[in-house]
Amino acid sequence: MNFKADPPVLTRKKAVTYVLMNLLATPGLGSIMARRWFAGIGQMVLSLVGFVLIMVWFYKLVVVQFYGQINGNITVHPVGWIGLTGAILFAIAWFWSLVTSFSISQEATKMRVASLQHFSARLVKLDEAKIILALAALPEWKRTGDIIARTYAFKDFPAAMKFVNVVADLAEQAQHHPDMDIRWNQVTLALTTHDAGGLTEKDFALARQCDALSLQ
Repeated sequence: MNFKADPPVLTRKKAVTYVLMNLLATPGLGSIMARRWFAGIGQMVLSLVGFVLIMVWFYKLVVVQFYGQINGNITVHPVGWIGLTGAILFAIAWFWSLVTSFSISQEATKMRVASLQHFSARLVKLDEAKIILALAALPEWKRTGDIIARTYAFKDFPAAMKFVNVVADLAEQAQHHPDMDIRWNQVTLALTTHDAGGLTEKDFALARQCDALSLQ
């Protein structure tokens, strides 16, 4: 079985990491980590070219010309344009990454607001009719009061644990954690929404995701 969780969402913590990587480490690195491929690669190329030109300027100015003048065996040539070009390219990369970093921060904020709104909307306790309708689409799940549960059987213990790990990732992303009981190749999941005092759409949404995972 090849269980795969959904790609991680852009959390506020991750956005801060990407911004710091862009502005304090290497321009473009945080953009690439945030999957802004075009901007990230462009920023990194500009910053690396700029850095190389600055190093070339430093080498020619200090190592070659300065020590050459001391030894009196070299003619001085203007090399300031090399350093200036490098500095300009690096500055462009940094300001470009600053714009991308602002975009990343805005996206993380919007996703957090949308996630909170979605989370609140799905915390409404379902009435009896909606619960019966939702259970009809999940025939393997059994209801006991305000809890729905299902036992999954796998070929062996490693397969069962692989399923458990992916379910844990999904539950963490949804901020909705089922009770789990593991018996060698069998995994029992029990779902309810304590904050709502019963079953909500979050329970059935996670149940559907777990059923889909068990078939992979």
